[in-house]
Amino acid sequence: MTKDQKNEVIEVLKDKFSQYNNFYVTDTESLTVAQVGKLRRACFNKNVEMKVAKNTLIKKALEALDSEKYAGMYDSLHNVTALMFSENPKEPALIISSFRKESNGEKPVLKAAFINGDVYMGDNNLKALTQIKTKNELIGEVIGLLQSPAKRVLAALLHHHEQKAEVASAE
Repeated sequence: MTKDQKNEVIEVLKDKFSQYNNFYVTDTESLTVAQVGKLRRACFNKNVEMKVAKNTLIKKALEALDSEKYAGMYDSLHNVTALMFSENPKEPALIISSFRKESNGEKPVLKAAFINGDVYMGDNNLKALTQIKTKNELIGEVIGLLQSPAKRVLAALLHHHEQKAEVASAE
């Protein structure tokens, strides 16, 4: 790889890290070419961008953007690294989980995940990450919680009003 090619990769990665609040660092070593193709398709279908790059270039891209913010991620940059970029914080975790189930394997291995500024190190976080609530899910829950007392109050008021009307018509 020439210096220019390396810089080009760094720029592409910087764009991706800037564009997405969430990315996963996975190890796809020992996956066959066919499996990697299948993983890419699974990502594509779920609007997750998958990029394979050299660890040194990934690290340079992160350092160039904000070396403090991403400091927790550097330890995960070894072996073969495939990055998964996603708007949805849990989509890559779901893809990895279902891919493993289908292939009865332990790959791809989750090395780390960066979710809205939080670092999750290690494969043992995978299950928890599949259960993360997305912003829209949280908003939906809050709206649900806000609506339910209001519905009860309205129901009680209507019921009270109907009873008064019944009493009035009976008199």
